[in-house]
Amino acid sequence: MQLRNTRTLILNEGPVEEKREEIRQYFHKTHSIDERLYDTLARDEDFYIRAEPLRHPLIFYLGHTAVFYINKLIIAKIIDQRINPKFESMFAVGVDEMSWDDLDDAHYDWPAVAEVKAYRDKVREFVDNIIRTMPLKMPITWDNPFWAIIMGIEHQRIHLETSSVIIRRVPIEQVRQLPIWDICAESGEAPRNELLPVPGGKVVLGKSKDHPLYGWDNEFGHHEFDVWGFSASKYLVTNQEYLAFVEDRSYERRESWTEEGWNWLEYSKARHPLFWIKTEKGFKFRTMAQIIDMPWDWPVEVNYLEAKAFCNWLAQKTGKRLRLPTEDEWYRLRDLHNIPDQPYWEKAPGNINLEHWASSCPVNRFRFGEFYDVIGNVWQWTETPVTGFEGFQIHPYYDDFSTPTFDTQHNLIKGGSWISTGNEATRDSRYAFRRHFFQHAGFRYVEAEQPVELPESMYETDAAVSQYCEAHYGQTYFGVENFPVKCARICLEYMQDRPRKRALDVGCAVGRTTFELARKFDFVTGLDFSARFIRIAFQLREKGVTHYELLEEGEIVSYHEKRLSDFGLESVRDKVEFFQADAVNLKPQFSNYDLIFAGNLLDRLYDPKKFLATIHERLNLGGLLILTSPYTWLEEFTKRENWVGGIRKDGEPYTTTEGLQELLGVHFKMIDQPRDIEFVVRETRRKFQHTISQMTAWERVR
Repeated sequence: MQLRNTRTLILNEGPVEEKREEIRQYFHKTHSIDERLYDTLARDEDFYIRAEPLRHPLIFYLGHTAVFYINKLIIAKIIDQRINPKFESMFAVGVDEMSWDDLDDAHYDWPAVAEVKAYRDKVREFVDNIIRTMPLKMPITWDNPFWAIIMGIEHQRIHLETSSVIIRRVPIEQVRQLPIWDICAESGEAPRNELLPVPGGKVVLGKSKDHPLYGWDNEFGHHEFDVWGFSASKYLVTNQEYLAFVEDRSYERRESWTEEGWNWLEYSKARHPLFWIKTEKGFKFRTMAQIIDMPWDWPVEVNYLEAKAFCNWLAQKTGKRLRLPTEDEWYRLRDLHNIPDQPYWEKAPGNINLEHWASSCPVNRFRFGEFYDVIGNVWQWTETPVTGFEGFQIHPYYDDFSTPTFDTQHNLIKGGSWISTGNEATRDSRYAFRRHFFQHAGFRYVEAEQPVELPESMYETDAAVSQYCEAHYGQTYFGVENFPVKCARICLEYMQDRPRKRALDVGCAVGRTTFELARKFDFVTGLDFSARFIRIAFQLREKGVTHYELLEEGEIVSYHEKRLSDFGLESVRDKVEFFQADAVNLKPQFSNYDLIFAGNLLDRLYDPKKFLATIHERLNLGGLLILTSPYTWLEEFTKRENWVGGIRKDGEPYTTTEGLQELLGVHFKMIDQPRDIEFVVRETRRKFQHTISQMTAWERVR
């Protein structure tokens, strides 16, 4: 059985039974090469070494890839019985998202290697039977039950690579070199690097649901970007080129490092790349299972923080604007070379897919036009933190594959390494790691004028902000109409025969009423004191989309994407603006409005009396002030002496409605009877706040 040269499957063509057998062979080859990887450990005891402190010992990964199949088959409702519930809990979740300063020191009572291998054998037989017998319908898209099988296979191939990185850190006397993992024997003088021009152009990324290849959720959707022309290094940075950075004592001086990089350096005490071994005679080099003479013409392997520091150092030395490429720039370079995708090439055009060696090789071995190693050899760090494309959706079988990495702390690596197989070796793969993590990863540098656009964390995780996002843009609950939509509708009814040039939404939160008022007003301004809230409104105005997570129960969350276009509001984006502002102390520019709406704001102001006494200055004569509030007066927000009502005055109850009439009566008249408006705020799937606000409408008469 050829184990090292396999390709991810084409899922949208071919006779059903031939495709079934293709899947079955792909599954077994994946399982077998995974086992051959663990054969490099000399003894069973070596499975329990914590070689990488941010990850479990290898015994976990031996069980994890098998457990994954069973857990996903259950989630997909393909099976309803477990093989070993204890293992399927113990081996379910790793610690690959741990930070270097947040170690997991928990003790685990790991089972014997023989037990785990026996479990793997059972799973292998079980999944084989599923593949043989489960009904198969072509094409296989992400809502096809067979997607869960392909997901398990591609997941196992990811861990083929990540486990090889851990093995590379196991003490050398506890691993053995096997023929299947033979390394490259070529090495020589490193070529001199230089910058070569890359013409600009449009990059289009993102798969559609009918794409012929398997993909993880972050690969789907749509992204377009116009890349400016730039220059890129001809070669990946070699061990030789990086040596100058080390010899300049850059690991001991702060000036080249980001703050995060320096903090990591102080923690790690690193003085050179992880896989360099310092001896009395110079540096040696650690491959997966050997220590060899330093191959100076092989690519250096470092984490992002080291790669970034090198670029900063070289920029200082040369006076050039050097940095790592963005994801878009990397794709521009790749696309200019018309590299076929993995299932369609006759032979791997670079050191990738295990088609050449089980190690890196000289950086001038694989040529792509004037450049080398556009793909393969080692992964290439980018400046880009991973996030979802437009239209991103979570796959229901694996809801936390991508979302934990959408935190701006995980940078994309591109191009694949010598052991990148399956989906990892395809054009559209998008893998990201924390910046201090080590993979088989290096880098090339670019000289570019185009600013790096860094994404914000894709999903809003602030509980209060997320609750307001749902209240404004989510579903309705218990038959209660969406509160900001209802308020806007009533405001517009009051304004039917009045001027509708400019409106002010004070306390706009995440902005739904502002957008709704813009359906009929020429222009609407939204203000809120909270930068947390106003950021969402501003994001919707700029991008037309926002993302947030909702608490379901305990630690389970759900992920949501909302677009203005979902509500027919895309066309009003240019008619609104948002600012952070204090409603009690507004700037002069916020004046001359035909409508001022203050929704559920009054009882959260530190001085609501001042707000009410001065708000007429912002409103045109004949304009309307519309207020809503549940009148929940609390001293944590408003000192008692500033409460508008809800007190005893002269010994008698004095309501907020009476207080409003007294304070506003100087400049306003009430044009309608107060009315009650309900609103619901969802806290969890089963816990809600159900509140009743009172709305009052006032016309400025003097």
